[in-house]
Amino acid sequence: MSAAEPIRLLLADDQALVRGALAALLDLEADLEVVAEVGRGDEVVAAAQRTSPHVALLDVEMPGLDGLAATAALRRAAPACRVLIVTTFGRPGYLRRAMEAGASGFVVKDTPARQLADAVRRVRAGLRVVDPTLAAESLASGATPLTARETDTLRAARDGATVADLAALLHLSEGTVRNHLSSAIGKTGARTRAEAVRIADENGWLLG
Repeated sequence: MSAAEPIRLLLADDQALVRGALAALLDLEADLEVVAEVGRGDEVVAAAQRTSPHVALLDVEMPGLDGLAATAALRRAAPACRVLIVTTFGRPGYLRRAMEAGASGFVVKDTPARQLADAVRRVRAGLRVVDPTLAAESLASGATPLTARETDTLRAARDGATVADLAALLHLSEGTVRNHLSSAIGKTGARTRAEAVRIADENGWLLG
């Protein structure tokens, strides 16, 4: 990269106001240039192939494809493009999964503009940039203790559905659903199903 060549950026966030604000802030930096903006995770790869960005700044929760799945897809389709996750949801589980998907950095949206621009530069240079508080929490929390079925059951239980409704939705017996819920409650250290959903959600275990 020559000194005169700006760092080309792709922004993906389903909130147009947030995306626009990020673009405006980053475009103020002389060495940064926003070349693409999308509002869906399943639009990331095509936008990257059209515009050849150096760094993609992706939100986590987006329609079409979440930011972590979009990260993995982008790393496969355009390995030269590095990924920086910029999200409201600063959850340890999200951080771990983002790194596993191939992201080079993970910061929260209230990061000061100057620090965000510096994070972009560092990611472009091949370095890893991770919010230090989240990094510590991620190490402390460990990987998800839930099985795939327990995860599916808790995810389906987010809206407070009955056991019968969950059984129909998941094509399981009511007894199996109760067993999955009971196991998930025990593994998360919760006292109720709703608390188990909250704890798992806060740790990023239910994204997918």
